[in-house]
Amino acid sequence: MDAQGRGRADDVDPADQWVLNPRTGEYELRLSPSAPESSVPGPRTEGPRTTGRRTSAPGREVPPQRRRRPEPEPPVPGRRGRRPEKKKSRAKKALLWTGGTTAFVVLVAGVGGYVYLKHLEGNVSTTDVGTAGSSSFKKDEAFNILIIGTDKRTGEGNEGYGDKGSAGHADTNILLHVAEDRSNATALSIPRDLIVDIPDCETVQEDGTKKVIPGSSGVRFNQSLGDLGRDAGCTMRTVAETTGIKPDHFMMADFNAVKTLTTAVDGVEVCVEHAVDDPKSHLKLPAGESTVEGEQALAFVRTRHAFGNEGDLDRIKVQQQFLGSLMRKMSSSDTLTSPTKLVKLAEAATKALTVDKAIGNVGTLKDIALELKKVPTKNITFTTVPVIDNPAEKVKATVVVNEAKGPQVFDMIKNDVSFTEVEQKKKKEKAAVAARLKGEKSEPGEVRVRVMNGGAPAGSAQQELAYLQTQAGVTKSENAGNAPAEVAKTTLEYAPDQADQARALAEILGLTGAAMKPGESVTNAQGLPTMTLTLGKDFKGAGVKLDGTVEKPELDNESTADQKQCAS
Repeated sequence: MDAQGRGRADDVDPADQWVLNPRTGEYELRLSPSAPESSVPGPRTEGPRTTGRRTSAPGREVPPQRRRRPEPEPPVPGRRGRRPEKKKSRAKKALLWTGGTTAFVVLVAGVGGYVYLKHLEGNVSTTDVGTAGSSSFKKDEAFNILIIGTDKRTGEGNEGYGDKGSAGHADTNILLHVAEDRSNATALSIPRDLIVDIPDCETVQEDGTKKVIPGSSGVRFNQSLGDLGRDAGCTMRTVAETTGIKPDHFMMADFNAVKTLTTAVDGVEVCVEHAVDDPKSHLKLPAGESTVEGEQALAFVRTRHAFGNEGDLDRIKVQQQFLGSLMRKMSSSDTLTSPTKLVKLAEAATKALTVDKAIGNVGTLKDIALELKKVPTKNITFTTVPVIDNPAEKVKATVVVNEAKGPQVFDMIKNDVSFTEVEQKKKKEKAAVAARLKGEKSEPGEVRVRVMNGGAPAGSAQQELAYLQTQAGVTKSENAGNAPAEVAKTTLEYAPDQADQARALAEILGLTGAAMKPGESVTNAQGLPTMTLTLGKDFKGAGVKLDGTVEKPELDNESTADQKQCAS
């Protein structure tokens, strides 16, 4: 047996197994003999010569030995050549999210090869979260992924971090919302010291039986994982209870992820306004820009005493800056066009990764990767749940949701509203307004409409009807009760021959062109065609105009993924 055949398959660095397939002109990955066979010829072994071929085992042929490597054939049209072309536009679109978690889903699209993807899938651990998340991933919808970094100690050199013997609490938490049209995304950090109510949660035990973990009131968010046997599904349910936003899936990693990923990309650039010498985290950095990796990178994201008020909220801000830098490094052309770096990065990420069962297969992870790559980094907003100090404490150690700001932030995410200015949406809105609001308008008394409640507070349809009839002069209006389903935004559906009536009602109510839905009319009790006004969750009260503009709230720790910032 030659040198390649000795030793365990695990001893072989996958990064060293990329070979050129002369038949296709592509670089492909050759796995060890114990792995599933790929289309790339396996390792050669010495054996008796036959007619131009050699035999490594009975019944199996291998290519003849060649003294030197031939020049590759020209690539087949439509396929890649020896090395992938560097395209800046693609590099800018690639997204890698956080240490050891969503990094993998983007990487699988770049590494390629079904056999290798199955190998990576074998690295990933899964948890059955039951009804806490979605049963599948849908490519044509908005989605929410809860990214969890635990304080669990695993691996050599992590003795200085986290709680000794911890089962792994929800130490770093980011709710990632990706918009339906993939034009933007929001990464909402949830403080570990946020006081929340943890609901009862059903967990699946190792033997397949189910166990309900009782909930807790007025406790820290990080206790939603690890305590009493709570799993990531309990953390997902706590997010839904606290914000009203249901996570579809989760991705979780521990301390090792930051160390291995930053090493795989040869370090991440960070910036500090003042020199740092923190004896507790052992972080030492000069003022200005530095490159950190491995143990130093972990110290950077874990330290609480080098920045701001030495609290968790200041650490969250530093972590957001770090993640933005990590995303830029991972999406750089140097990383995306290097098979060696991509393989090392994929191996590091998947070995640290745990996900829910619904996305724990190679096909779904690749689908997520392709969807994430569509989001421009300039439209990824990092922010934090708006909070205030816990008023129940004399010594301030925890925080609670700021009820003056939090609900609006949560509603914008639930309603798929971007925190960044997205030109595409603005252009579409202008076109819709120009096309639907321009033209003749009927007199209010000629407008025939029925009003339905599709998510507004109870009684809203009757209140709006009273306003239309008594104050707006729309006397041919009626209450049609509740809509078949709740909607986020108020809409007006009308037939083409009712466009003049629709424009008149839009002017009265302050509807935008986007809220006007050309379609069909319905017949009322008198047998006459009528439009349908459905009041959504954005309804602000009878007589209050729905102009469609959203006033952006003041965000905590706001930044975007393309910005370079210095921690202070």
